[in-house]
Amino acid sequence: MILLDVNSQTVVITIVGWMIVFLALVLLIFVFTWSPKVINFQLRKKLQELTPDHKTNTGAEKYISGDETAAIAMALYLYFEEQHDEESNVLTIKQIRRRYSPWSSKIYGVRNFPNVQK
Repeated sequence: MILLDVNSQTVVITIVGWMIVFLALVLLIFVFTWSPKVINFQLRKKLQELTPDHKTNTGAEKYISGDETAAIAMALYLYFEEQHDEESNVLTIKQIRRRYSPWSSKIYGVRNFPNVQK
């Protein structure tokens, strides 16, 4: 049985490494959950500046849902795809003969073992 020599520095480095990884994951969770709220807050603030006389207490009509975002993204994708030219989809491959080069030679890839005398 092989016993591993585990000293205190190894344990401390391992624990600190795991703590850093989990702290980074928790931080990413907070960033991804709060970023839509911050974006919608900025959107609501801009809409209040544009229409100060309109009631802005209800946030339901100010919120952009995922379905609306997907529809806008699809419309933009289709619009920008129409701007490209139609291509012929024909590939032309020309074979070029090159002179011999030792860099591309397969014979140098063979392993040559030296003769070992017994």
